[in-house]
Amino acid sequence: MEVTLAALRGRWTTLVVRELLAGDVYAYSELAAALPELSDKVLAERLAQLTAAGVVRRTRTPGWPPTVTYRLTPHGRELGPVLQALWDWGAAAALDVPEEEADPP
Repeated sequence: MEVTLAALRGRWTTLVVRELLAGDVYAYSELAAALPELSDKVLAERLAQLTAAGVVRRTRTPGWPPTVTYRLTPHGRELGPVLQALWDWGAAAALDVPEEEADPP
């Protein structure tokens, strides 16, 4: 479990993986457009982190300008059900907050 949490550490990381799960190959600009709330710095850091963890494959195609694309590795695609389970648990937990623990209006 610690290995998984280490790979997904940091705010926004799961959203980057979620976007990559939705398709096959993405250019950096496509990911930036899909996640406008992320700064370029944070998106670049998260992609580098996920690449180092073996979750994402970065491919640089020579030419001018060079093209860089990102895709989930087969190992990274296996995170789909994991993230879905986390989403389901969070959604259920949000509905099950006991009245005495809920924030006052």
